[in-house]
Amino acid sequence: MPTLTSATTRVQISTHGAELTSFVDLASGREYLWQADPAQWARHAPLLFPIVGKLPENTYLLHDQPLNLPQHGFARDQEFTVIEHDAASLTFQLMANPSTKAEYPFEFELRVRYELRGRVLTVGWHVRNPAAAGHDLLFSIGAHPAFNCPLQPEIGEQFSDYAFHFDHPVTLPRQLLSSGLRSGETAPVLENQAALPLSYELFKDDALVFSHFDFTRITLQKADKTGPFVRMQFNGFPYLGLWTKGPGANFVCIEPWHGVASPVGPPQELSEKEGILTLAPSQMFDASYTIEIG
Repeated sequence: MPTLTSATTRVQISTHGAELTSFVDLASGREYLWQADPAQWARHAPLLFPIVGKLPENTYLLHDQPLNLPQHGFARDQEFTVIEHDAASLTFQLMANPSTKAEYPFEFELRVRYELRGRVLTVGWHVRNPAAAGHDLLFSIGAHPAFNCPLQPEIGEQFSDYAFHFDHPVTLPRQLLSSGLRSGETAPVLENQAALPLSYELFKDDALVFSHFDFTRITLQKADKTGPFVRMQFNGFPYLGLWTKGPGANFVCIEPWHGVASPVGPPQELSEKEGILTLAPSQMFDASYTIEIG
């Protein structure tokens, strides 16, 4: 499995889905990334493309014709090609192929680049529309990394000992979900607070979905800010999801998105779906986020 190593950390990434599968602190041997226990959730950090979230009946319309896509799209289950690999970076590529065109009839070029510097991993996305004139590319893209929580289970810590920490007090209303689709309703989560304590009750109605937030960094650490941490930086992302599977799951996900689940209702034209990005032929889209451990 492709590996990147710095003086302090080691990461591994699978060609299947270009998915980050391990992020280890070399000094302590501590694994920060969820190890995909199938009894709880059998993924590590899937890439969401060409949609984020769920579609009504797993269906969208393209020029009035219905097509099917599973929740979060297909990239996470495709085999990527390694096109660059050196001591500090690794780049994967996925191109449109017969299996993708069967459910998503667009030409696309998707590159995922990992770069490790010390304890910071930068994940970059590059999407290009290689189609001929007159054929726009419609897509969304998002991250879904899962981190072990607690980070020190050997000393008896619990999920509820942890919190999401922000750099300043925030007020967060969540977009409520109904069977994975946005209901159009919101509910308060935080009111002018700098930390969100974790509990399984917090996620009993599915993921926490936010938009129009005023922060670009979030840290997973004990509520008293001691011990190991995971910090994600995601400048320019319009949506964010926070999620865990349910009671007893020993992980939590931090998910910056360029896209969001569809609303409750009938299938809609892909071009009208909230969060859909449009690239004209030869146009490109780039975004990146970082994961830091400490």
